[in-house]
Formats: sequence, structure tokens, C-alpha cells
Amino acid sequence: MKEAAPIVLVVDDEPSMRLSMTRLLRSVGIEVRTFTSAQEFLLSARPDAPGCLILDVRMPGLSGLELQERLAADKIDLPIIFVTGFGDIPMTVRAMKAGAIEFLTKPYREQDLLEAIQRCVERHRMIRLRGAELRMLERRYAVLTPREREVFPCVTSGLLNREIATQLGTSEKTIKVHRGQVMQKMKAKSLAQLIHMAERLGLPSIFHPPF
Repeated sequence: MKEAAPIVLVVDDEPSMRLSMTRLLRSVGIEVRTFTSAQEFLLSARPDAPGCLILDVRMPGLSGLELQERLAADKIDLPIIFVTGFGDIPMTVRAMKAGAIEFLTKPYREQDLLEAIQRCVERHRMIRLRGAELRMLERRYAVLTPREREVFPCVTSGLLNREIATQLGTSEKTIKVHRGQVMQKMKAKSLAQLIHMAERLGLPSIFHPPF
């Protein structure tokens, strides 16, 4: 399925800045949506597309830095570019430590902004890709039986079938069947691939007891 076109979201209380930003981005073929305040942005629906958020720092009501904190608390991993006419070093450090990709001071070079947007979109594209991969793995994991979920981390911890059988109190033949079912349902083509899946799902490693 073709990925949606990138969308840049701009939050700035100055109409002139929203207009100039819109003109610039549309001139290079980038879709843009603007918001007059952080509150308006928070009430809007998030587009299902890669993109980034361009934030003014000082705005009436919720500031740009406060909006950044709110998004982080809500686990919304949308790359942020700050644009401000009143930047200082402590403000910049705070924004960058909180995960901002870029901090530009007005007046800024248009090329600097466009390059920052490109970096943000690529980062968000990878975030969305990893999220889609994790959701797919979770759907596959959900169809495993309780016993298969017990066998899964044993296999990815490197235990042999006989060791797993001893640990779970069953036969080696039964474990071999469960192991095959785990591989098939998770669509893993190799043990290395299954180990990667276990890591993505956050499954614990099983202690390998001495025999």
C-alpha cells in the first residue's frame, strides 16, 4: 500500500508567519496545516501520514515548550522543529534535550528550515514503520496458544528442545511441535529472525540452567 504524502503541522499565533510558512512549503510541494494555538492543535485530529510539527516557542496559553512536554507525556512521537524570534541558550538546550530536531531563530534561512523538515519526515517515516512492524508482531503473537507463549522465549534464549521439555515438564517431541508452530505463526524463517521478534515484543530471556 502506498504511503500517504508527508504533512507538516505549523503552530504559530502570528498570521504572517503561518502565511509565509504555508507559501514556502506549498511552493516545494509539501502539504501543510496551520494552527493558531497549542490548544487548537491538541483538539485537532492527527493526520495518518509522516510529517513533523513546527512550533513557535512563545504563544498565548500553552507555550511551544509546554506543548512539547504534553506530547511527550502522551507518547506522541512527532518530530519537532522550533522556530522563534526570542530564542536563548537555556531555551534551546531545554528544547533539544526534550527531543527537538532543530531550533531556528527568526529570521532563518528557508533552506535550513526545508532541510530540517526533510530530516524530521525521514525520522517520522522510520518511527511509523517500526510501529507498524510492532503491531503486526503483536497480532501474530496474539494467536499463539498459552503453551506456545511459554515455549517462545525458551527457544529464543537458545534452549534445546530437551532442555525446554525438562523445564516445562513435557516431552521433547511435544516441544518440537510447539516450536514449529511458533515459527509458523510468527512467520519466522530462522531462529535469528525469531530472536529479533522476541526483542521487539519485549519478551524476557529464559535463564539457561546447568544440566
